[in-house]
Parts: sequence; structure tokens; C-alpha cells
Amino acid sequence: MFLKCHQSPGIPDVLAVCDAELHNTTIVHGDMTVHIHECFYGTRRVNADEVKEALKKAENINLMGERSVTLAIEAGLITRADCIMIGQIPHVQIFRL
Repeated sequence: MFLKCHQSPGIPDVLAVCDAELHNTTIVHGDMTVHIHECFYGTRRVNADEVKEALKKAENINLMGERSVTLAIEAGLITRADCIMIGQIPHVQIFRL
């Protein structure tokens, strides 16, 4: 998986995680095109334990891919019903208030 934490002064950080095989790819589903690019998901390759630790702390989370989403489900942050499917790829955004 790839992970990047976007930080901006005055707003909560955004954690972006995507499965490795999706990194720098494009998904087309009907009229929708999604670019899964390193500009957003970063260039830092991480393991599941690193993602789990980051998920514990993050307030805003963007996950793309089966493994990434499954880690959030296992952590109790979401259920499968909270995800949308873009083609065959699960995607979820999590906002903690």
C-alpha cells in the first residue's frame, strides 16, 4: 500500500491510502474517471501495521482498494456498506467529527 498524510495549517490532516496495484493507475466506471496518482496517495510504500497505526490517529481518511478498505473495517471505523464501488474497486472517505 501507499500512504501520504496531507498537512495544511488550520485544518485537520488528510490521510490518503491506496493499494499498491492501484498506485498511478486510472479507473474508468461509466462516465467517471478516477486517477489514483502519487500526488495524492504519495510515494511511500507501507505495510498493514503502518496503515493501522495511521488510521488510529487520522481525522480525515481517503482509502482506495480492497486491502486499504479492509483495514478500516477491521479497525471498526467503517462497515462494507459505507463504501462505494468504482468499477470493482472499493473506495471510502472517513471524517471524524
